[in-house]
Amino acid sequence: MIMHNGSVRYLIFFQYLGTKYSGVMKAPPHQAVKGVQNYLEDAVRCLRPVNEVSLSISSRTDTGVHALGNSAHFDLQRQNGKPPFAEEVLVDALNFHLRPEQISDLDVGAMRDAASLLVGTHNFSSFRALNSETPFKDPVKTLEKVGLELGDAFVHKHFHRDIQFWELTFKSRSFLYKQVRRMTGALVAVGQGQMSVSGVKELLEAQDSQAYPHNLTSPPEGLFLTRVEYHRSDLQLYTQDDSQS
Repeated sequence: MIMHNGSVRYLIFFQYLGTKYSGVMKAPPHQAVKGVQNYLEDAVRCLRPVNEVSLSISSRTDTGVHALGNSAHFDLQRQNGKPPFAEEVLVDALNFHLRPEQISDLDVGAMRDAASLLVGTHNFSSFRALNSETPFKDPVKTLEKVGLELGDAFVHKHFHRDIQFWELTFKSRSFLYKQVRRMTGALVAVGQGQMSVSGVKELLEAQDSQAYPHNLTSPPEGLFLTRVEYHRSDLQLYTQDDSQS
């Protein structure tokens, strides 16, 4: 905090998940998706400064990029000669006006009911996207596990606000092309009330890739391959005699 002629310059440090923003820099008024700077400046304006609010951001980040520790400075002069905000007061005030966005509630019970329908051996044709390998891949797969739990995510360790994450876990010997992303999209749709549990059952029974709803596939962001497991039989040497038996 530096003071000059009644105006105080503050240096702030801030974090954000950039998924819903056009980047950190301010977006023009006509643009529907705003930048993080738009929201920060709106929060400063809520403090009713005398001067025009303008933040100088230290580090540019692009659309969708997250930040654990970006920074910016701005000048603020209070009305009627009031003293500068103490640092702790300013932080609390800005955080108050930067309320976390409302997260759509998920019907976790319905998601778990739908997930249970996918466990076991099924023809997963409805949950695969078509590609050049489709004619050569058996659509029958055995899904050993579908788990849905509150995640002990990376952000819980590094972010200073309580951000709720749900983790979906799928376990199978192998998957079809985009099968995991399609299953994830369907289960999230159930959680959001866009698809019923019976709708997932009907989709599974359709055994038709074209039956999968358009634009429901989950995006690749947030998808992790966690580990690969081997059984002893997987490591046996393959011989010519084996292929003829």
